[in-house]
Amino acid sequence: MSKTHFDYFDAFIKQAQIACKEADVLVEVAENFTTAAALEPTLHKAHEIENEGDEVNHGIMRNVATDFVTPIDREDLIELAQCMDNVTDSIEDIIQRFYMYDVHFMHTDAIAMAHLIQKSALALCRAMEDFRNFKKSKMFHSLIMEVNDYEEQADVVYMQAIRRLYTTSNDDAVRVEVWSRILDCMERCCDSLEHAGDIMNTIMVKNV
Repeated sequence: MSKTHFDYFDAFIKQAQIACKEADVLVEVAENFTTAAALEPTLHKAHEIENEGDEVNHGIMRNVATDFVTPIDREDLIELAQCMDNVTDSIEDIIQRFYMYDVHFMHTDAIAMAHLIQKSALALCRAMEDFRNFKKSKMFHSLIMEVNDYEEQADVVYMQAIRRLYTTSNDDAVRVEVWSRILDCMERCCDSLEHAGDIMNTIMVKNV
């Protein structure tokens, strides 16, 4: 019996869709925050989504290890799969930090960052849906650039947010420390989304 063909591009789309689901949960948390303790059910939901992502990533790795021929270089498949898995992990990590640090309110800059993460994840998902056709696509490059634009916007929000913390909340060392760590985490998440787009762009350049 011949082995069923594994569709790597479908798997990457699933990874991107899972990242979007996790980003939607993040925005829901940021927009509707009441108390850290009330986040416990949401933590379970976020972890279930992250587990979905792990399953897809493991499927990619199993097939990369056994397929005789792959549509693009194995190293590129592995790098992109791991990066997409890291995106979902990093979004879950943000949600967990709201709970672990027992935040007492939702910072307006964190809400802004959450929305940029969501927009970036959606743009990346749209790019991923077009990824298998990157040689002919007229939209792929502009979608990757959209991800980069959101990352640049997030950099500006992050820089100003950290400055505000150290200039207006410097009498509360714990608040500065907690929100600095959370905003650092959110900024790294935006970087991971941009990195995924950069990997896709590099694959495109290598294969045209």
